[in-house]
Amino acid sequence: MMQGLDQQLRQQAYEEVNKYREVVEADPYRLAYHVMPPVGLLNDPNGFIQYKGDYHLFYQWNPFNTGHGAKFWGHYTSKDLVNWEHHDIALTPSDWFDKNGCYSGSAIEHDGQMYLFYTGNVKDENNNRESYQVMVESKDGFRFEKKGVVLHLPEDYTPHFRDPKVWKHGEYFYMVIGAQSLDETGKAVLFRSKNLENWEHLGAFAGAHIGSFEDFGYMWECPDLFELDGQDVLVFSPQGLEPSGTYYQNLYQAGYVIGKLDYESIQYNHGEFVELDRGFEFYAPQTTLDEKGRRIMIGWLGLPEEREEDHPTIEHKWVHAMTLPRELKLKNGKVYQLPVEELKELRSEGVKYEAVNLSSKAQAFEGVEGDAIEINLETLETVTSTITIHIRNHANLVYNPTDKLFKLDRISYVDGETVEERFCHLNQLKSVRMFLDTSSIEVFINDGEEVFTARIYPDVEEKGISFAASGTENVSIEAWKLNN
Repeated sequence: MMQGLDQQLRQQAYEEVNKYREVVEADPYRLAYHVMPPVGLLNDPNGFIQYKGDYHLFYQWNPFNTGHGAKFWGHYTSKDLVNWEHHDIALTPSDWFDKNGCYSGSAIEHDGQMYLFYTGNVKDENNNRESYQVMVESKDGFRFEKKGVVLHLPEDYTPHFRDPKVWKHGEYFYMVIGAQSLDETGKAVLFRSKNLENWEHLGAFAGAHIGSFEDFGYMWECPDLFELDGQDVLVFSPQGLEPSGTYYQNLYQAGYVIGKLDYESIQYNHGEFVELDRGFEFYAPQTTLDEKGRRIMIGWLGLPEEREEDHPTIEHKWVHAMTLPRELKLKNGKVYQLPVEELKELRSEGVKYEAVNLSSKAQAFEGVEGDAIEINLETLETVTSTITIHIRNHANLVYNPTDKLFKLDRISYVDGETVEERFCHLNQLKSVRMFLDTSSIEVFINDGEEVFTARIYPDVEEKGISFAASGTENVSIEAWKLNN
């Protein structure tokens, strides 16, 4: 491989980190307890795996500016999913098969070694794209050797063919790739191997027709197939869905279908597509199975192409972050998301208010304020009037039991004036668990039945949080300051 170019690119990236370190760290919107890039642009989580006791999280990284250029793989590790350590660059776009970017992929352990798989992106002078699936070997999880291309583009697909996720089932390894077929519809394409190097094309096992949709998006990105409570869940990020009522309101979506994959016939019978997150910024999630048997997911707390250049952090030379890690569980045919138990380690002093009567006059509570805080509200009776949580004079959480709608609204970071809204249908509100960080919010409703994720940019001096109801509602409120 081209070691000289690899070292040159690494050195240039580290120079950018050092050059802008003070500018980045001076940003008041720098997050307190989320994974972020040291400089530049971060997007998809990659290679999420627990290996030799450590959680490894790689990420798409452009260290040279806050736009989407030739991507590197940055690298974090954690022993507890709470405290993350940044490491040397894992992959650079330094070879003929990835010269325009080491795109997204996954990690797997085999015979004590870590193997990474990613898409090498190549473009010619006319911007025509080529894509190659590349294998990387590591004996320790910190030093990486590209072994080269293991999969070329099959027939029937455009070069939008990327994001390999690899797992083992029975005696075979399997790889699912997000693809666009020649008729410009999205597909999930399956491959099989006995040795991780030679891959057999089994064909597309999902795509195009989902429920009443004849054409479910023109491209599927970041597929991830895994078993959860006896069912096979396919998570993917379709592009090209049109808004429908309260659904598909973002430029691109991320969600899942549930079914059962027949590995012999390569038939996958599944249900309807369900959005994983109802907020403004959530995309390209990836999961791993840890040593405790938990299926854990991390997503990109961002969204490609949608007003990225307007984020206030741009002037401080960085943009985007990762979501908090979430444990996935299957309940009543639906994927629930719960913040991992380890996040309780972030808690410092806490307060609790029991049997609070909310009314039309907004109430604030001592100790329930700040820009890095966890808040848990539980309803003590059936909710019959509208409940509102007002956040830092910038965003609101609202549940309307008449319309059975839960809403997150915020002031747009584009113009600082427009109020933007996202909704989900909710038969009854039982609990709201909110993680507020300096410039982000993650909301878990009814123990993860629905989730909202967003970036928010309130005035840095605004710390207040208040609660109100259009009638009288009996709730309990608990809150903790979060430190990292």
